[in-house]
Amino acid sequence: MAEKTIFDLSVAGRRGVSLPECDVPEKNLEELLPVWARRKEEARLPELSEVDVVRHFVRLSTLNYHVDKGLYPLGSCTMKHNPKINEATARRPQFAGIHPHAPERTVQGALRLMSELAGYLEEVSGMKRVSLQPAAGAQGELTGMLMVRAWHTKQGRVRSKVIIPDSAHGTNPASLAIAGYEPVVLASGADGLVDLQELERLVDQEVAALMVTNPNTLGLYEFNLPAAAEILHRAGALLYMDGANLNALLGRVKPGRLGVDVMHFNLHKTFSTPHGGGGPGSGPVGVNEKLEPYLPVPLVVKNSDGRFGFDWDRPDSIGKLHGFLGNFGMLVRAWVYIRMHGAEGLKRVSEMAVLNANYVKRRLTGAFDLPYEGDCLHECVFSGDRQKGLGVRTLDIAKRLLDYGFHAPTIYFPLIVHEALMIEPTETESPETLDAFCEALLAIGREARENPETVLNSPVTTPVGRLNEGKAARELNVCCPILLSVAGAAESG
Repeated sequence: MAEKTIFDLSVAGRRGVSLPECDVPEKNLEELLPVWARRKEEARLPELSEVDVVRHFVRLSTLNYHVDKGLYPLGSCTMKHNPKINEATARRPQFAGIHPHAPERTVQGALRLMSELAGYLEEVSGMKRVSLQPAAGAQGELTGMLMVRAWHTKQGRVRSKVIIPDSAHGTNPASLAIAGYEPVVLASGADGLVDLQELERLVDQEVAALMVTNPNTLGLYEFNLPAAAEILHRAGALLYMDGANLNALLGRVKPGRLGVDVMHFNLHKTFSTPHGGGGPGSGPVGVNEKLEPYLPVPLVVKNSDGRFGFDWDRPDSIGKLHGFLGNFGMLVRAWVYIRMHGAEGLKRVSEMAVLNANYVKRRLTGAFDLPYEGDCLHECVFSGDRQKGLGVRTLDIAKRLLDYGFHAPTIYFPLIVHEALMIEPTETESPETLDAFCEALLAIGREARENPETVLNSPVTTPVGRLNEGKAARELNVCCPILLSVAGAAESG
């Protein structure tokens, strides 16, 4: 049965608002509103009471799944709780009401916050300097690769290739390609880590950098990073670290001490700013001494008089990458998160992220195939090959999880794991939630063996049943609202 629209609920004569009488004389209205702009007939608007409207939209809101409603175990995405104190602080008019062109003297508090946040990121990463300008993780990657290119150019050489492990984060190949480089794939070793012998074979005078994710998308820590940095530096190349999974390293590892030359941070993944929905995001970039001159302009600096301002005098800078200085509201949220936790609290974040992922891994081992042995960090990756042998794909398992009230994990990524099921519980989930999630997956594993049709026909409890995804991809229609087509979509799909 289709969800009723606001027009279906309309009853003639019912009202939910009381508007004052128009105080503009009719003759003035005719002068102010030209004939061509006037409606020829009354607008067809729904007629409802206030309680009808409120209940309708609250009911619709509960059909959506979101991180405030339940566990969002998307591996590689880190969909964790966004503390409400972050939101309350970012909405304060003293922050939210700042105009981007406000004079420096009138926004000293905001500039101080930005300076402090950059300093905190420098401290946790071990990098020399941080720019807050990039507006997303992928833009942070591009910023880093543009600085790599600028550094090589300054050295009087132009290099054409960037090595990227097959376990890297998904946006890395696109970022380096936009920066003008050709990707060279580095196959992982049998342990799922960077293969140093293969790296040494690939590094030549055309290689500008290695772009590595640590921990990688298998959830494994790249123990060989210092040795990889030595190989690269010996050949005149640089080491870029995708810091998307930094929430597993806080208080434990400083990438700058591993030989990393440049890295980006995903504030939504590590420092709890909102994620998804099209933005806005934030992807600051940190560099060592070699790359500091190439950071985007302007940088926030503290002047000799103790006041904060902008440093534009950076002749080797790659320029400006954002209309202003990044998405300031995200910076406020991350600053609050760091200040609320402190050094020990951030260390606890990484401990709990690793503990939760390993707990899930232990509970599901035996029911699902584990392609790589050893302890994971922030996420664990299983394979649904065993279930596929029974006729149930990983996609079917993900659909069935919806019937158990959980959002599905990331599936079919990383690409080096067949029928991949990638789970990141994050540090914010309780043991009770993790147990319920694991019990659901274990139950689906049993269904795959004993009653596969149940899994193959799922979901059956959601507002929309299983759609024809191939048809949806070929005949994309983003203008058709769900409340008008639930029944039709389920029937045609």
